Amino acid sequence: MQRCELEFAIGDKVFLKVSAMKGVIRFGRTGKLSPHFIGPSEILRRIGKVACELKLPSEMAMVHPVFQISMLRLYKTNPSHDLNHDEIEINEGLSYEEKPVQILDLQVRRPRMKDVAFVA
Repeated sequence: MQRCELEFAIGDKVFLKVSAMKGVIRFGRTGKLSPHFIGPSEILRRIGKVACELKLPSEMAMVHPVFQISMLRLYKTNPSHDLNHDEIEINEGLSYEEKPVQILDLQVRRPRMKDVAFVA
């Protein structure tokens, strides 16, 4: 069986594959909702051909930053992934008003005696 050689350069962004086994540090949720990959993290340096040191966030300070490259997946940047958090105004009750960008479709259905509008 042939395997493709994984090549990462210093400064690349990668996702880190995490284990869902018991007794292992859990990242966020547990059970079915536990993440398979976390990140993206930046590669700080290569250690030989099979290991890389990652720049991990501060909440993962207890994790050793060197990982085998088989546990990494390349992060392909996409401008649509960036979220603009400045546009959301949060009220005192920790709620916000949703504003639709564009209405694509409007259907009115009449279950029983009410008119219900479905907006897509």
